[in-house]
Amino acid sequence: MPSSEIGERLVRARKRRGLTQRELARISGVSYSLIQQLEQGVRQDTRLETARKLALALRIPTTGLIVEYVEASADGGTHRQWAPVRRAAAGLYDDDIAEPPTVAGVRAALDATVPLFAAGEFGRLGAALPALIRDADALAGLDPEGRPLRVRVLQLVGWLMTQTRQFDTAEDVLAQALADAPDRLQAAAAVNTQGWLLLRRGRLAEADALAVRWADDLEPVRMSRATIGELSAWGSMLLRASAAGARDARDAEADDALRLAESVAVAMGREHAPREDRLRTFGPTTVALKQAENAMVRDQPEEVLRLAERVPKGGVRPTTNNLNRHRLDIADAHVRLRRHPQAVTTMLDILRDAPEWLPNQQYAKDIVGRIVERRRTLTPQMRTLADALDLPM
Repeated sequence: MPSSEIGERLVRARKRRGLTQRELARISGVSYSLIQQLEQGVRQDTRLETARKLALALRIPTTGLIVEYVEASADGGTHRQWAPVRRAAAGLYDDDIAEPPTVAGVRAALDATVPLFAAGEFGRLGAALPALIRDADALAGLDPEGRPLRVRVLQLVGWLMTQTRQFDTAEDVLAQALADAPDRLQAAAAVNTQGWLLLRRGRLAEADALAVRWADDLEPVRMSRATIGELSAWGSMLLRASAAGARDARDAEADDALRLAESVAVAMGREHAPREDRLRTFGPTTVALKQAENAMVRDQPEEVLRLAERVPKGGVRPTTNNLNRHRLDIADAHVRLRRHPQAVTTMLDILRDAPEWLPNQQYAKDIVGRIVERRRTLTPQMRTLADALDLPM
């Protein structure tokens, strides 16, 4: 949740702008009573989207009101489920190596796990990863080709720990991956996930600084001479910078980064998925999804639905994670427009397609929670969603 200093910061910023509480409420669209409660310390937290509305009205970054907004960490059941993976990532293995690992064997095992990540089959991943981490660690000290493979494994583990909201482990693993990355593009893949992790932890200023620094470093001297892999890494970093800017109420900077990312995608002409990193794609479709995401961050539900109609179809698909995140934006847009049946249908579709992915999304809990709050009686479909997300009824 936001810093407990939000009330003091809000008072100072409001007075600098020469606004009364009622004037701030009118300009921002945030209720007068909530502003009162925050300034008086009765409430010491609020949604990130609310802080952004206040920041826009006060003409300051969101981080001018909140230092950090921490998304809820994984619950006890999730921590227990992934304990063997966390132990292996820390160098504590439950099983000994029966025979020395080989580059071919570890590469084949790694390639076999990638579809599980893409499909959100977390249960099977949890069973496969400890041995893969152990073998990759051993191989890194035995064969020159082992180090890049270990970095790939660490990147996947960092992505998974971020996805399941095990943030401290994700931070440690991604730092290892970045330190050992054998080249700039593999390092950029680790940094990209670090940026996502920082966004989920609400460390917006850090996320922005990291993405901007790496986007500047990855920018090719001439786009016409850059490889598609280099363009993809650069464009992906620009999207991270745009996402951080949008959440930090720096819309002009967010739009600039997004426009540049779009020009990179146009130059590429198609989605690109690196052979060694199938969890990350970049291209026109991914940019379109992120345009809709930024619109949802700005509380523009009609724009989200309009942009959703324009998302390119066919060709190489963006990642399942990006697609499902986009579907959550669509559901959220319907909720904000009080189109609850459409929102429920969208959420049920995600639950059907990604039953292990959805419960790990705090965003999904927030969407269904708002539906539940507004309804006097719940339909069986709403109860199904609430049960799947472990929401109190």
